[in-house]
Amino acid sequence: MKDLEAKTLPTELYLPFVESLFKNRGTLWTGMVVHILSCAIIFATTGSRFYLLMIAVFITVFGYRIYWFRRFSLIDHSQLSKSEIEAWESRYVHGAAATAFVLGIGSAYAVLVLKDMLAAFMCIAVTMASMVSIVGRNYGSARAVALQTIGCCLPLVLACLLTGDIYLALISLFLIPFGLTTQSMAKGVREFLYENVLASREMTRIADQLDIALTTMTHALIMLDADGRVQVINRRACELLDLPDADELKGAAFITVLRRSGQSLSDDILKKIGQLSAGQAGKTLLCLKETVYLEFSLSHRTDGGVVMLFEDVSARVAAEEKILHLVRYDTLTGLPTRGYFAELAARHLREANTDLFAAFVIFDVDGFKHVNDMQGHVVGDRLLAAISDRLVHEAGEEIIVGRLVGDEFVIFATGRDRAALEVRINGIQTEIQGSYRVDRLDLPVFVNAGGVILEDQDFDMEAWQIKADLALNDAKSVGNGTLTMFRPEMDARYVAEQRLKADLRLAIEQGDLTVVYQPMYRPDGSEMECCEALVRWSHPERGFIGPNIFIPMAESMGLISEITRFVLERACADCVSWQNGISVSVNLSIHDLRGGQIVPLVADILARSKLDPTRLHLEVTESCFMDEPVVVSTTLGRLRASGVTIAIDDFGTGFSSLSYLDSLPIDIVKIDRAFVRDIGTEPRRLKLLSGIVHLSRELDLRIVVEGVETFEQLELVKKHRFADLIQGYIFSPPIPANAIAELSQKTASARKLASRQNRRDKGAEPRAFGTAG
Repeated sequence: MKDLEAKTLPTELYLPFVESLFKNRGTLWTGMVVHILSCAIIFATTGSRFYLLMIAVFITVFGYRIYWFRRFSLIDHSQLSKSEIEAWESRYVHGAAATAFVLGIGSAYAVLVLKDMLAAFMCIAVTMASMVSIVGRNYGSARAVALQTIGCCLPLVLACLLTGDIYLALISLFLIPFGLTTQSMAKGVREFLYENVLASREMTRIADQLDIALTTMTHALIMLDADGRVQVINRRACELLDLPDADELKGAAFITVLRRSGQSLSDDILKKIGQLSAGQAGKTLLCLKETVYLEFSLSHRTDGGVVMLFEDVSARVAAEEKILHLVRYDTLTGLPTRGYFAELAARHLREANTDLFAAFVIFDVDGFKHVNDMQGHVVGDRLLAAISDRLVHEAGEEIIVGRLVGDEFVIFATGRDRAALEVRINGIQTEIQGSYRVDRLDLPVFVNAGGVILEDQDFDMEAWQIKADLALNDAKSVGNGTLTMFRPEMDARYVAEQRLKADLRLAIEQGDLTVVYQPMYRPDGSEMECCEALVRWSHPERGFIGPNIFIPMAESMGLISEITRFVLERACADCVSWQNGISVSVNLSIHDLRGGQIVPLVADILARSKLDPTRLHLEVTESCFMDEPVVVSTTLGRLRASGVTIAIDDFGTGFSSLSYLDSLPIDIVKIDRAFVRDIGTEPRRLKLLSGIVHLSRELDLRIVVEGVETFEQLELVKKHRFADLIQGYIFSPPIPANAIAELSQKTASARKLASRQNRRDKGAEPRAFGTAG
């Protein structure tokens, strides 16, 4: 470390060095007495008045020094500036240097002038003794040490040299290393003081920071020694445990401190907290009161002590409990959700600890979607809450009630008698049906239910729900508040259905589906204008599978668009090969119309098959319009703009049918077969069909009548001009693509023959032509 000059240090470090110079006034008095006494003895033995002068100078210098010592002790050192501290150092240095020079001059005078051995010895002894004290008193100022060393040694060395005694001169030169050693020793003491001042300052700073950290930290902290006594405790710990001031607790036994807590801790809590100090490191959550939770974190020190951190986590615990409640319970009805319902059911069975029958039943509100659509979701939600309340009331405390999803509720009941259990379930299902008063509305409610009753040891939520769902599906197929309990054959039917779904997926992937076509003729049977493409599936084991079975299945599996793509590609490719401009009609589902992907798909298939867009008819049912009218209308508009003809299929079987004729981009109306079936015997049906046809013609729409199977139906259609085209078995059933060309040629030949016959016999009525004609 470089030599430290006090006044080069920062003020806060410079001050302690200067303060060290003024600290011990007792040695100042002792030195003054020794100096005066030694001068008096020399005067008495030698009679030299010079030493009387020295006594006077010593007294004067001492007065000067003692005056400033007293002044320094009276001032506020903390308010001193650096320049003021330098002034005080100079005052001390002046007095100390003056004393040293007087001592040195006295010694030099005794050696050079008096040449008295006693006087010289006494003067040199006092001077050297004073030099020894330089290190102990003046290490704080390098300037004071240097001047005092020079003052004591230089006059004596000069005097020895002037005596002319070579040996005396050589001996005096030994004072030079002595002086240097004195300065080196003072420097070492000064550096040591400097390092200690820095260390003390750093310790103070760290202590202040630690105190601030302990005081302001959000966590509570308690440090215990190896005997379990409190070494450190911060303010937050006192607040959480409602303890007195921290200073009063230091050194006290931890358990004793806890007993002084204002929290009125129970003996059990006191025991648990006390055991923490002997436990393993980690976290522990303790509930001090009903809503007060503290989380303790423990770590052990190498000296056997313990550091204990804890915090108030009451808000977090309350939030977690709230979240857990939201996870476990449905927000609308307050019933357990599916996951928690399963936990409650399993816990109930564990606690029962006996062989019982268990019933798992799912209740589904029949037609609830209609309530939401007609009355709004607010009324729908209130209806569900009312059904939930009635279900809970009828079930009682011994039956667990939950909500699965949407309008489905579930109960879990146990009993020793299977028949009694089923009767109880029947009673609940009967009671929750009926009329509900919601927002001044009387809403009739039917609840379909499907359940399973098995021995309780076989309970498995997933497996039982599958069985209950199968029973529920059976009940929903009947409707109007039906309860169905699971039967083993339902499992076999479900397995068969799943196998059939897998086979359907494979058939679609491998292209095992086929397409047949049912022709559409003019009413007089003279010309085939269009054919409807119908997809067929021949199962390798089960034979022909009806479209009414596999089409809904494909829709539920999300595969209907793959079938649509297959039919479109096959139909367009076949249509190109047909003569006489025969068109082809393909059915679309609502799944095809969502997202607008059907538009580029149709354009791509038409481009690849080179089929004129006007020869492609796309059919959609009324249900497509009812589900998403805006989306469907936009997509159909884009298709129609590309030249494709749009037809509405099964017209008259949905709701608000007539409004679609004007609002949607359609070209053809296909009237459902239901209007034709009893047309000869039901005058009302004939009038209804006449009204639909009249309105359609007023809107410039072409009309296709489906399902014409008898000559009586055909004659009535022709008589009243109900159709532009007729589709039905009266002309042809669905036939393969290669038969269409043959049938078309046969029709053309028959038409020519009829034309010639007409010329011979004008008044004759042309008969219907076709495979059935």
